[in-house]
Amino acid sequence: MKKKDLDSIRGKTVEELSKMADEKRNEITLTYAKIKAGQEKNTSKVKSLKQDLAQIMTIARENEIIEASKPKEETK
Repeated sequence: MKKKDLDSIRGKTVEELSKMADEKRNEITLTYAKIKAGQEKNTSKVKSLKQDLAQIMTIARENEIIEASKPKEETK
């Protein structure tokens, strides 16, 4: 993932990031299937997809920690 892509991802909510992670997981599964079927020759594509997934999950966790550390506003 490029640096500017990561910067745009950091602005997303945890829910959006979880959807992106699910999409990456599906893409990894499909790529594995294509490699086994002989349709995909680029076997290093799975490695880059896994790295992208890890980056998305790391950013999601960072956002969860930031949201949890914010003080809760009291409603009256």
